[in-house]
Amino acid sequence: MTHKYHLQPYSGAPSRYRCPGCNHRTKTFTRYIDAGTGEHLAPHVGLCNRQDNCGYHFTPKQYFAAIGNYPVATVSRQIAPNHRQRTAQQPDYYISPDYVNSSFADYHRNNFYQYLIGRFGLDVAARLAQQYRIGTSGHWHGATVFWQLDADGYVRTGKIMLYDKQSGRRVKQPYNHITWAHTHILKQMDGGNGQQPANFVLNQCLFGEHLLIAGPYKPVAIVESEKTAIIAAALMPAFIWLASGSLEGLNPAKCKVLHGRKVMLFPDVNAYSKWKLKAMELQRALPGTTFRVSNELECLATAADRKKGVDLGDVAFV
Repeated sequence: MTHKYHLQPYSGAPSRYRCPGCNHRTKTFTRYIDAGTGEHLAPHVGLCNRQDNCGYHFTPKQYFAAIGNYPVATVSRQIAPNHRQRTAQQPDYYISPDYVNSSFADYHRNNFYQYLIGRFGLDVAARLAQQYRIGTSGHWHGATVFWQLDADGYVRTGKIMLYDKQSGRRVKQPYNHITWAHTHILKQMDGGNGQQPANFVLNQCLFGEHLLIAGPYKPVAIVESEKTAIIAAALMPAFIWLASGSLEGLNPAKCKVLHGRKVMLFPDVNAYSKWKLKAMELQRALPGTTFRVSNELECLATAADRKKGVDLGDVAFV
């Protein structure tokens, strides 16, 4: 059945909401509803009536584009083994789309999303959030979850991090705010007393890997952090920007999906020599795939940059 959606007609104060874009103290946000059932879509799908001062408008089309790549019936509501298994002893595990879809809300309290709005404007921030499946996490106030979707659309895990909404830098005090979605979902199983399955296998992929299918002939660029990949995608769209997730996260197993591609690596300033060696390793492991290492950051970085261990997003795009 075809569903049609329209903005909820005004029927008093309860029919208006706080805008996820500007979070204005008055209720300026109108949500979209299903014309047939009257049910709302997700809380962030709607229009702010402060068009001159805010301009937030997240349409049903954008919403379904953002969730459209998720398999519908691959796993249960909790983490569970998928039908695709490596061996009887080591099944692959994936996160249910239900968890992922529920994170596409509350962007007014997502510090990283608010940073993107401040840097690029609302339209670009919304596009990047859809493109990279940026979600909001309740683990820490203001936290962001970067979902890892593989080339088949399966959700491997999500990295939860906290950023400063003004500077866009990670919050590392009084401790490094980073954790994993699969860890917390597993803890929720069996009433919060769930144990990690004895044969549980976390099989990570490149962040942004799901974008490869839409650009089969487009060159690929890989950086270390998810944040940098997203910023670079806004400023250098000639590449499909992916992230390895860590210095050691670039390996042949993850990069098999890049077979036949032209790939440019953009290492952090103190990782150039290591990624040069990585490129040689990947070239040997994946014949027919071209790996090159950019020296752009090496040319731009100052002595202070090297001391801080900056990445491309800290220097080249400032």
